[in-house]
Amino acid sequence: MIGRITGTLIEKLPPTICVDVNGVGYDIDVPMSTYYDLGDIHSKITLFTHLTVREDAHVLYGFGNAAERAAFRTLIKVSGIGARTALSILSGLSVQDLATAIQQQDAGLLTTVPGIGKKTAERLLLELRGKFGADSAIAASLPEQAHNERSDILNALLALGYNNTEASKALKALPEDVNVSDGIRLALQSLSKR
Repeated sequence: MIGRITGTLIEKLPPTICVDVNGVGYDIDVPMSTYYDLGDIHSKITLFTHLTVREDAHVLYGFGNAAERAAFRTLIKVSGIGARTALSILSGLSVQDLATAIQQQDAGLLTTVPGIGKKTAERLLLELRGKFGADSAIAASLPEQAHNERSDILNALLALGYNNTEASKALKALPEDVNVSDGIRLALQSLSKR
């Protein structure tokens, strides 16, 4: 099992990237949330990975943090949810938002992800109930304070009428240690320039 990779980013073709590790190039599929956080070509990166071995291929999936990888591993255990769908879910929702949707049994939030219909959303809510709770491995790998503040900023942007993609992109551009009020102000400034 390949659990983590550190190397030089040499190619970006969403959702696949190529990372050079001591002369060996690894093709890695990543969710768009991780893709947007990657540096420029030739920058040094570290990804948490998950290797899937199938009859016809070995596919490596990469994630910017342990919480995303844990969520991916939990999602692919749900019947009818493959790796591509799990990547799609993590591209459309942060791990914190996914956990909130599952805890609150909010199918509407899940259906905002392309490719997730009402029946699939309901199946996800049913099968994942309790797996994203406060005592789960996923919750343990999330920095609690930072995610609560980021979640508050995201919710404020959504309440102001921005869509999930715009709000998420603005959120990713914010400094890690920003507080809620400064984060909202900075995000609004960033969104007004587009």
